[in-house]
Amino acid sequence: MSLARTALRPALRAGSSAATKAFSTSAARAQYKLPDLPYDFGALEPFISARIMEVHYTKHHQTYVNGLNTTLDTLNSSLSAQSVPELQKTVSLQKALNFHAGGHLNHTLFWENLSPSAKQGGVGGEPPSGKLASEIEKKWGSFENFKKAFNGSLAAIQGSGWSWLVKDGNGELQIVERANQDPVVGPFKPLLGVDAWEHAYYLQYENRKVEYFDAIWNVLNWKTAEKRFEA
Repeated sequence: MSLARTALRPALRAGSSAATKAFSTSAARAQYKLPDLPYDFGALEPFISARIMEVHYTKHHQTYVNGLNTTLDTLNSSLSAQSVPELQKTVSLQKALNFHAGGHLNHTLFWENLSPSAKQGGVGGEPPSGKLASEIEKKWGSFENFKKAFNGSLAAIQGSGWSWLVKDGNGELQIVERANQDPVVGPFKPLLGVDAWEHAYYLQYENRKVEYFDAIWNVLNWKTAEKRFEA
């Protein structure tokens, strides 16, 4: 889990050229791996099926990890050659780096944002508390209003993407959307995100993605969001 805080996010936030240097420098170390899940595949049922969790984690997230490691290996080779063609190759890999690193980062944060429901011994579905809850109420009037706004953000995504609750550079809360696997970077700090890609819900909800957007509130882990907000 620490990779999301200490490696991926700072490099992506720094910009493309800085990110390339940071990633290529760190690529000599052990390759990136899937983070450990703090719960079983079936722990989020009936809201997210065990089959979805297994495929999402072992297939889709693993693909981003594999792609990230492959891209880093290629970047190392290109940068070490220091020729014009190899430099052109380095520039062309920026899109792949953003996609695979973003996919790895987004999913790592996403797993932390989920928890079994209270009935199953977890904290999933419990509303936010403390200062984060106060800021949500201040911004949207109530937690229910926030939920409606967040679900509206998810429903507005065309194709694949994510919706995030973020804290901006002024400490204010915002809801933002990101296409594909674009990560939350720049002045924004991700607090809580929901995956709106079809692979996150289709095996269970098919084309009824609105049902998935409603159901996931039962397993969202606001304790994690509160820690990110206060950090």
